Amino acid sequence: MASVGATPGRTPQGPGPREASASFPSPAPVPEPREAEEEDEEEPAEIHLCVLWSSGYLGIAYYNTSDSTIYFMPDAPDHESLQLLQRVLDEIDPQSVVTSAKQDENMTRFLGKLASQEHREPKRPEIILLPSVDFGLEISKQRLLSGNYSFIPDSMTTTEKILFLSSIIPFDCLLTVRALGGLLKFLGRRRIGVELEDYNVSIPILGFKKFALTHLVSIDQDTYSVLQIFKSEPHPSVYKVASGLKEGLSLFGILNRCRCKWGEKLLSLSRRRAQAPDAQAQWPRPMGPAAPRHVGSSRTGARTRVPCMAGGLPTTAPPGKPRLWFTRPTQDLEELNSRLDVIQFFLLPQNLDMAQMLHRLLGHIKNVPLILKRMKLSHTKVSDWQVLYKTVYSALGLRDACRSLPQSIQLFRDIAQEFSDDLHHIASLIGKVVDFEGSLAENRFTVLPNIDPEIDEKKRRLTGLPSFLTEVARKELENLDPRIPSCSVIYIPLIGFLLCIPRLPSMVETSDFEIEGLDFMFLSEEKLHYRSARTKELDALLGDLHCDIRDQETLLMYQLQCQVLARAAVLTQVLDLASRLDVLLALASAARDYGYSRPRYSPRLLGVRIQNGRHPLMELCARTFVPNSAECGGYKGRVKVITGPNSSGKSIYLKQVGLITFMALVGSFVPAEEAEIGAVDAIFTRIHSCESISLGLSTFMIDLNQQVAKAVNNATERSLVLIDEFGKGTNTVDGLALLAAVIRHWLALGPTCPHIFVATNFLSLIQLQLLPQGPLVQYLTMETCEDGNDLVFFYQVCEGVANASHASHTAAQAGLPEKLVARGKEVSDLICSGKPIKPVKELLKEKQMENCQMLVDKFLKLDLEDPSLDLDIFMRQEVLPAAATIL
Repeated sequence: MASVGATPGRTPQGPGPREASASFPSPAPVPEPREAEEEDEEEPAEIHLCVLWSSGYLGIAYYNTSDSTIYFMPDAPDHESLQLLQRVLDEIDPQSVVTSAKQDENMTRFLGKLASQEHREPKRPEIILLPSVDFGLEISKQRLLSGNYSFIPDSMTTTEKILFLSSIIPFDCLLTVRALGGLLKFLGRRRIGVELEDYNVSIPILGFKKFALTHLVSIDQDTYSVLQIFKSEPHPSVYKVASGLKEGLSLFGILNRCRCKWGEKLLSLSRRRAQAPDAQAQWPRPMGPAAPRHVGSSRTGARTRVPCMAGGLPTTAPPGKPRLWFTRPTQDLEELNSRLDVIQFFLLPQNLDMAQMLHRLLGHIKNVPLILKRMKLSHTKVSDWQVLYKTVYSALGLRDACRSLPQSIQLFRDIAQEFSDDLHHIASLIGKVVDFEGSLAENRFTVLPNIDPEIDEKKRRLTGLPSFLTEVARKELENLDPRIPSCSVIYIPLIGFLLCIPRLPSMVETSDFEIEGLDFMFLSEEKLHYRSARTKELDALLGDLHCDIRDQETLLMYQLQCQVLARAAVLTQVLDLASRLDVLLALASAARDYGYSRPRYSPRLLGVRIQNGRHPLMELCARTFVPNSAECGGYKGRVKVITGPNSSGKSIYLKQVGLITFMALVGSFVPAEEAEIGAVDAIFTRIHSCESISLGLSTFMIDLNQQVAKAVNNATERSLVLIDEFGKGTNTVDGLALLAAVIRHWLALGPTCPHIFVATNFLSLIQLQLLPQGPLVQYLTMETCEDGNDLVFFYQVCEGVANASHASHTAAQAGLPEKLVARGKEVSDLICSGKPIKPVKELLKEKQMENCQMLVDKFLKLDLEDPSLDLDIFMRQEVLPAAATIL
């Protein structure tokens, strides 16, 4: 277990070697020597876990009595089998598991199985169910914000306390907030750790910390949005304009080439939560960052909005594996290399045909869990049998193909071995029993001939029934009144055989329907229906054929369902491995088309090394793209300060580093000539959007600064932190001071400083030498060249510091009028030289003329014959003030 967070400087005894403390520590009491000698061994730590699961997401929080700290994990996707929750339980081994009494069926089943595990004795956790009202979102936020925490000074105001807690606790993760609220409710009710104290003594909570499972990389929702890993945009269809969303230009969008839905779900995660209500209702949420701009052949693209990812990630389906891979980057080198081995195999030219064949087979792999669920409820449809049949046969094709592939690759070996003969048995049973044509014609389950002799006999009788009934009707007509011109014998399921005769004109009243020897049943469509002695004999002889056939075929369907459900495990394994193969084939296809290369992993390298890297999205939008290298390994240059003019490519460079690192941690090939990834445990991103300047909200800057606060509180020596334009939008001096303070805080950590890329236009940061000198800081700039009055961007990163912001050149390229640009440059030069700023003469003359005209108009409006007119007052109040502005 790895944990990072904000808490007093105290090393927990519980899970988590990796953590960073950032709060208001108080000195720990030092026992007297006699007390130390008499001190007994510490009591074993107790861990109390609170968990919620909804819409494919987990919210987890737990309290560790050894360090009196609450640990939380931001909303994370999980499969219906709750594999992620099982991993959490295995790592932290809680004493109790707290959850809502109103839970999903999958969670109920999981907890029931957990409580019945005899082998866990005596450590089997206690399952505690609290009313669902204790997990309400608003009440949970109030519990968190109103708590009495010793690490928060009493001098803090309510607003300051809210801002401080919001920099630690992810209030935009709805399930996590509810889990934290439920945990606080449980702790207060059980009085954990203070059972013998007075009731006014609160539960000791010394900090909140974020934790991550071993090998998982922590990435927050802001990073997913800013880097455009996911991007939802309105669907173009007019029928889906209200609620329909589709994937826009995003990393997931260009890499998702999966053929089966289950594979697409595996690549990333449910995007439905992107539309969830914002958890931070009391604080305005900012709009998402804009995509880069593109002018000519520059490195920046079309200006578009990225919607804010409120309450979770950017969708429409329950979580599966490609989407699951994107939301769970990993440091497990064995797992990453196994994924890359498959991608590299399919990139070989001689394996292209095999990849296309496997892709076609994967297109027939459907949602088997849904079919199995219907089977358990006996709600199976005809189409379900068809889908299952195609899925199983396609799985057999995958198995046969993988058996011919190199067994040194783990995935091929798993498919060849795990796709057992049970699949062939299921396919044979379905193929031999189900009559697909007959089932479609009758819209119900029907069986093929020679399966059940009794069913075959009854169907034979039913097939020969029309000619037999014609003969019976002819005999019945001989015994009827001569006035009746015709009759027929019909069969109605659940009623039986009936004699049907047309209604005669003389049959007006009901009493006229009576015919001797016949029992009147009903009148329908001017035809009278009767039971006769012969129809009663037919009922006794043939019975209800239709119902009997259906009942017997339903019984066969039930028996077939039992055979399939008994082998459900292999079907689940088919989906797991097939979706994995589907994702890797999709990543291989993208790597082939875009020219990606295989990254290398080095556990000894703390950081990343990228040679000639490219932005995977920007290179698709720009006509030309200039690759750039990046290196942040070792203990030199861990903090890179990047300067340069606007639109020179600083933001693209930061995003490029973040995206390449992310792709490598997913197990994908990357857009670079070479890439070496070290031990990266988290990616934090705060990139300012130009569109947000127009909002003019101070609360927006507070929210942006909170993103940096999360990085300060949670980043470790293995974290990658990307910061762009921090401090922009506030007072220049304040913004510069905040930026310098944040960087100096990290530099004070020395060799344990995170890997930081900072892009800024605050040239005073360097000119005033606000940062200490040393090997930890490296200054980079975007290379430019002045060609006369033009500024040429090379979009190339090089060592050095920009000597000017070149704002006038950037403004001119953006299309501002020449007069405005010239005036701006003039004012800038006056400020730099310390000279006073004088108004423009032309503008001053125009203003004087306007004031003269206004004064003349006032004189012309005077009525000199008005006895109430006082010229002295008029001169003092109107003429003299106007004259002062004119002269």
